[in-house]
Amino acid sequence: MGSSPIGHSGNGVGKSGGGNKSGTGVNSNSEQCAVSSMFAYFLSSFVVLGLIGSLYGRLLLSSNVLSEVTALGCAEDNEGSWAIGIFYGDSPFSLKPIEAMNIWKDKSAAWPVANPVVTCASPSKSGFPSNFVADPFLYQQEDDLYLFYETKNSITMQGDIGVSRSVDKGATWQHLGIALDEDWHLSYPYVFSHNGNIYMMPEGSMKGDLRLYRATNFPLSWTLEKVIMKKPLVDAFMIPYEGKFWLFGSDHSGIGTKKNGQLEIWYSNSPLGPWKPHKKNPIYNTDKTMGARNGGRPFVYNGNIYRVGQDCGETYGRRTRVFKIKILTNNEYKEIEVPLGLEESRKGRNAWNGVRSHHLDVQQLRTGEWIAVLDGDRVPSGDIDRRFILGLVSIVFVASFVVLVGMLLGVVKCIVPLSWCPHNTGKRSDTFLTWERSSVLSSKLRLFCSRLNHASSALRARIKLSTCSGIIILALIIVVSVILTCTGVEYIYGGNGANEPYPLNNHYSQFTMVTMTYDARIWNLKMYIKHYSRCASVREIVVVWNKGIPPELSDFDTAVPVRIRVEKQNSLNNRFKLDPLIKTRAVLELDDDIMMTCDDIERGFRVWREHPDRIVGFYPRLVNGFPFKYRGEKHARKHAGYNMILTGAAFIDSKVAFERYWSNDASSGRALVDEFFNCEDVLMNYLYANGSLSSVVEYVKPTWAVDTSKFSGVAISRNTNAHYGVRSNCLAKFADMYGSLAHRRVEFGRRTDGWDI
Repeated sequence: MGSSPIGHSGNGVGKSGGGNKSGTGVNSNSEQCAVSSMFAYFLSSFVVLGLIGSLYGRLLLSSNVLSEVTALGCAEDNEGSWAIGIFYGDSPFSLKPIEAMNIWKDKSAAWPVANPVVTCASPSKSGFPSNFVADPFLYQQEDDLYLFYETKNSITMQGDIGVSRSVDKGATWQHLGIALDEDWHLSYPYVFSHNGNIYMMPEGSMKGDLRLYRATNFPLSWTLEKVIMKKPLVDAFMIPYEGKFWLFGSDHSGIGTKKNGQLEIWYSNSPLGPWKPHKKNPIYNTDKTMGARNGGRPFVYNGNIYRVGQDCGETYGRRTRVFKIKILTNNEYKEIEVPLGLEESRKGRNAWNGVRSHHLDVQQLRTGEWIAVLDGDRVPSGDIDRRFILGLVSIVFVASFVVLVGMLLGVVKCIVPLSWCPHNTGKRSDTFLTWERSSVLSSKLRLFCSRLNHASSALRARIKLSTCSGIIILALIIVVSVILTCTGVEYIYGGNGANEPYPLNNHYSQFTMVTMTYDARIWNLKMYIKHYSRCASVREIVVVWNKGIPPELSDFDTAVPVRIRVEKQNSLNNRFKLDPLIKTRAVLELDDDIMMTCDDIERGFRVWREHPDRIVGFYPRLVNGFPFKYRGEKHARKHAGYNMILTGAAFIDSKVAFERYWSNDASSGRALVDEFFNCEDVLMNYLYANGSLSSVVEYVKPTWAVDTSKFSGVAISRNTNAHYGVRSNCLAKFADMYGSLAHRRVEFGRRTDGWDI
């Protein structure tokens, strides 16, 4: 009797053990299957999202307009992308940017010259690598102007003092070199004259003192004259007033000082000292928005001294403030803020100084005219770090949503190996069991695993993918994941988000936009003006109003002036009418139903400045065959060439093109345009070809273009076949009048920058 139970028990144990072994194998296979499917899900998810992000970056993110100098300088910098502009006025309080003065320079292809006039490219292309230029100070020597400024060396990553010269009152500048280079950071090169000597007092607070340098061979050779103060003053200047020299600066090293909100004053009988502190130092120790920190050279106007200060409230160097000094004695100081009168650009980051401007130097020329240099930046301080953090946050959210979708699909069941999960009853060694029981980490992992699986099950129970609401929720999560992926790519790889202008020979210019419309297309026009007025190089938008009651200017959200030119007759010839009020040589004729990126527009403007004798545009056509037949861009690409550019989206010379179009030789062509109410752009191409023996058209491929008339239902040419038929008829008649275009064929892809592929 005693042996039977033992034998039975043994058999039972054996069967049970066999069952456990079999179960362990099933669990192991199940675990491997779950891990494999989860790995495949994550891999495929991130590959798909990665491809979407790459495609978004390739198609929609702007290129780096300064890529030609990034090997030497102009690399993206966390301190900003500072540049320097120039302004003129009858007084310090009536300053206007150089583009408002309508100064033209043929050599630089600037019609007119536009700010900024000195950028990081100026020293970099001269062999002195620079990431930005800032803190400009002018020095006049007869008719020449010298500009001293901080230039951040892109190799040493410290500030040096650069210098440029202008012989045309600041319209163009030649970089001369580095005026001062020390082993520590230099900035704020305050330059002045005293007793026949030229001195420079740069900020070198990293050295822990304030130094005065004297020019030994102006402007490139300087020697240390004296350490005038054993104090790390920031952005200091000195001025003579009532028999004394007064030194203004900020010391950020003391306990309790408010950075960018502190100001001290010192006085002496000589620029070389000794210096005595003002009785009420610190004069200010206040909020950084109040303009306590100096922001440039003080100036004298109508017998009054004005101090320039920085407002660093929203970001470092947000704007400059001007203060009229009322009392300056050994014991008292008083100043009041006065408006400078400089209008801020409404283009935001698309303007070179649209976000920050923290330094001003204004002086009176020998001619009596006032001139000023102002630095500016299109991004706030620390922009790169901010974008990188936001990009990482977007990626983290994307990863979270991928996990969430996996849980809804039942793919993601357990993040840690299933052998750590409490439901697994597979055979494990005594050592492993002992470790599991004693390890706090193991317990926490088992608990986390269990809760995760419970949460996944609960989530699938609440959101059932077999229902309509479940499918909608899943679709929304996927859409949000895609949006966040693109957002992360844009933050990390998309640059500062600005559509910057493309310089030519280190110079910038502006153009006028002209569009022709009528009352039924007001919806298109409002969107058109809001978008294109923010493009960096647009100076003015001229609306050629052909029919109906024109809108009020107040109806438009615009960053540039808008002028509505009401025509007496509804004619397509009005597009090219002579307009003496246009102040730029370049005109972009762009239909109001075409939407493109500002970057595409800026690239086209750059190409036109290289070839101002051509029609440079975005829609190529190839006119060939017998008889001539008008066909679309696909035909041109099939034959790998083009000989016509549609002027509904093209840059032309405002004087040459309009005069040519309204010449007596073109009268028959204009009459034909009025007869067919079509073909005005075809006529312009024939007139250009008739006036030159060389190539007269240039194509620039846009990243994308949208025809908004398709949404508003007010397209002028709704029947494409009929529209093309009329144009084919025009081709034959214009060929008889002005000669053939067949021999004018230009190949795609001939530009080295690849913009015409």
